[in-house]
Amino acid sequence: MNEHTCCCKENDNCCCEKCTCCKPLAGKVGVVFGVANKRSIAWAIAKAWHRSGAKLLFNYQGDRLKENVEELTSEFGSDVFLHPCDVSSDEQIAHFFNKVREHTPKLDLLLHSVAFAPKDALENDFLSTSREAFLTSHNISAYSLVGLAREAAPLMTEGGSMIAMTYYGSTKVVPHYNVMGVAKASLEATTRYLAYDLGKKKIRVNCISAGPLQTLAARGVSGFSAMIKHYEEHAPLGRTCTHDEIGHTGVFLASDCSSGMTGQVIYVDGGYEIMGM
Repeated sequence: MNEHTCCCKENDNCCCEKCTCCKPLAGKVGVVFGVANKRSIAWAIAKAWHRSGAKLLFNYQGDRLKENVEELTSEFGSDVFLHPCDVSSDEQIAHFFNKVREHTPKLDLLLHSVAFAPKDALENDFLSTSREAFLTSHNISAYSLVGLAREAAPLMTEGGSMIAMTYYGSTKVVPHYNVMGVAKASLEATTRYLAYDLGKKKIRVNCISAGPLQTLAARGVSGFSAMIKHYEEHAPLGRTCTHDEIGHTGVFLASDCSSGMTGQVIYVDGGYEIMGM
């Protein structure tokens, strides 16, 4: 039993700060990597985490995106932690988490929603992928999770949940997704190995595999509109997912409701993943 009486049934707008029904992440502190604009999957999850009671800290990638992230996070208050971090640099990751330690003594949540591949690697055939494009995509899209987890884990003194974003192209060929699909396969394997290493510290590591969504990253994939149409024609639900649905799944994986799950890939894609034809 909770130490208080839940008022959900009496008040649809319950905002009780300790209510585990309304605020399942109350008292938790999370760091969010990957917000670029209001369509970002990272932003959808951040909003859901905030509504569920979590206090959040954010990175931004370079001055070009700083203003966007500042404007978005301002709705959480004027004192939101915001600091630059290029996840391809171990030095910047270490500096970022040193700043985090000055701001909070502990972390409970980490969201990795970061991926990149050069545009030409997503337009031509996979065979044409350059060595540089291959290494760049794996460095930013997969290895960065290792770098972030290594710094975040010591702050998760009471256990925690780490979540990374992946896509179906990690297991099946999606035309034009190319090297990003290979990088996402690496990310999923990375998640499993981190889940093994960090399990003894009660830190869980999982992936959300979202269906195609209109995001800044999606614009770089050739034939994206056709991909959306294909999902509408073949997914059991007749559609892909929504940003809100990804946010809800992010809350589930961050909360005690998923306390027995780690090393998993959770598909939120209208059921498309189950189809053979």
